[in-house]
Amino acid sequence: MSLALDPAAQDLLFREARTANTFTDEPVTDEQVQAIYDLVKFGPTAFNQSPLRITLVRSAEARERLVKHMAEGNQPKTAAAPLVAILSADNEFHEELPALFPHFPQAKDAFFAERPVRESAALLNASLQAAYFIIGVRAAGLAAGPMTGLDFAGVQKEFLDDDHTPLMVVNIGKPGEDAWFPRSPRLAYDEVVTTV
Repeated sequence: MSLALDPAAQDLLFREARTANTFTDEPVTDEQVQAIYDLVKFGPTAFNQSPLRITLVRSAEARERLVKHMAEGNQPKTAAAPLVAILSADNEFHEELPALFPHFPQAKDAFFAERPVRESAALLNASLQAAYFIIGVRAAGLAAGPMTGLDFAGVQKEFLDDDHTPLMVVNIGKPGEDAWFPRSPRLAYDEVVTTV
């Protein structure tokens, strides 16, 4: 059975896509980021809670503050990427639910009154949205370099607040020279899928 998505798009989004480790110096514009968001905001989340928050690191001063919190091997690429995004989960997402889930505005209090419940839901659903964001970056013809090798507490303290949990840092831009490591193996269908 063939997929509905054009094979070239399949390659762009999945088969040929990898984590970029180098980038050209071509800038990533606000218009490109807006187009990415305007696409990926439609990715589904539970109760349409949409807890992902994106902090764009553009200034040299902010970049320097971020780089010091990255793992040693991630520092040079974060310093050199045209754009860096900190993706975080908003643990107070429930405040937006009356607008985002208007057919059941009581969901805010009925399901998400307790902070631990919100944190768990925000982590899961913002992680889904982070994956959508990476695919959106690829759809824009850019490369993404998502990383979790960082001091999460340091990034939170430096850029966020207690209501936002950092998930990852994503370098964004056009791939540079020797941007890709060789493709790593993948598990086969029958190693992953079980029918009961």
